[in-house]
Amino acid sequence: MNLCDMLASQLGALFTCAPHDPYTRIRTPFLYPDGDVVDLFAREANGVVVVSDLGESLRWLNSQTVAQHRTQRQRQIIEDVCLNHSVELFRGMITARVKTGESLAAAVMRVGQAAVRVSDIWFTLRGRVVQTVTDEVADYFVERSVKFDRAEKLPGRSGRVWTVDFHVFEAQHGSLVNVLATGSRGAARGIVNAVVTAWHDLSHMHAQQLSFVSLFDDTLDVWAAEDFKLVEELSTVARWSRPDEFEQLLKAA
Repeated sequence: MNLCDMLASQLGALFTCAPHDPYTRIRTPFLYPDGDVVDLFAREANGVVVVSDLGESLRWLNSQTVAQHRTQRQRQIIEDVCLNHSVELFRGMITARVKTGESLAAAVMRVGQAAVRVSDIWFTLRGRVVQTVTDEVADYFVERSVKFDRAEKLPGRSGRVWTVDFHVFEAQHGSLVNVLATGSRGAARGIVNAVVTAWHDLSHMHAQQLSFVSLFDDTLDVWAAEDFKLVEELSTVARWSRPDEFEQLLKAA
């Protein structure tokens, strides 16, 4: 009995498989948060069947974040997931090994569930994207000895109080800076609209010699040309990929 026959007898129609040299590809009913199907791969050698995601779960997670490296907390969550599901993390791949004749279905389920749990770390990260970038900007200001206040609350003309990411102080003038950051194209326009609304409501601050700067985190390709045009009408656009230009812009504003 080959691996596909074993899976068909143990798991039924929800799991399908096909040759994918040198592996057998197993299409599972599990999904990553964006709807992509979790595919696993099995290979038999020397009486042992190895089931693996071939590193796809961590690649998917990395593609959703702006950080270059995982934090200690994220690494700990991944280790806990592997421990709870009795799988191992080998060279970035979630893997389970079973001897021929043992339950292949159980190994497939463990690896599939672990893959979903690892990808679910994204839900804990997506709300922190802006915070991560603003932390980087704050560190940059400290390194360059730029004077600033963070998360300053300012009243708008409507009476609403807005939280501006940074208030930067220069010798003769100042700048209010809002950071636009997201890992999702779908969320990009909503963020732009919120910043445009804030700048419009705070327009009276120009009388206090304050300029408005919209700092786009363009390290991920999520922004459309229209997004930049919308904020250009009310503020000066800067790009986080060009930090030196950003600093010069603040000095010249």
